[in-house]
Amino acid sequence: MTETNHLIVFTRYPEVGKTKTRLIPALGAAGAAALQRQMTEFTLKRVEKLAQQQDRLNSPLSVEIRFAGGDRSLMQDWLGSRWSYQPQASGDLGERMRLAFQSAFETGSKHVVTIGIDCPELDSATLAQAFQALQDHDLVLGPATDGGYYLIGLRSLIPELFSGIDWGTDQVFRQTIAVAKAKELAIATLAPLTDVDHPEDLPIWEATQA
Repeated sequence: MTETNHLIVFTRYPEVGKTKTRLIPALGAAGAAALQRQMTEFTLKRVEKLAQQQDRLNSPLSVEIRFAGGDRSLMQDWLGSRWSYQPQASGDLGERMRLAFQSAFETGSKHVVTIGIDCPELDSATLAQAFQALQDHDLVLGPATDGGYYLIGLRSLIPELFSGIDWGTDQVFRQTIAVAKAKELAIATLAPLTDVDHPEDLPIWEATQA
């Protein structure tokens, strides 16, 4: 049976006033929504590059966009018909990720990686490294410099990784590692990268656009 690599991209429809709200003081509501749009499109270009480089992966790559806000029609009008679109579940971030992983494994995926669109330093090589790590690790994490993580990958559903975590704090990575060690998982970590969440992070985005 062919092993299937599956990438889940979490994003939000770029509705003014409801996206990148922590950047509204610096960019304004319309500017923050525009950045959400631009960062999503930028991330998907990196994903497209990975999909075109199958030699980096040991099996084909499928991609799913899990969206909040808007609807399937709006998402498809925006980003095109090549992607699979699913609305994010209700609940906190952990519950939404758990259900996304569960769905992927239930439909036959073997190596599943989830990312957001907030990390412009995340390139196709790092994505490929994450899938390669799942060949012989149970869990792969990409630590973010704010104490969270920009990427998580699994080869089976481990629900405990998504509950009891203080989402949105600088404890997320540390708490997730603690759960993984308690379950004696084989853990791989990627290079630390910076999410663009606050005004002081904007130079990271600007540097990738130069």
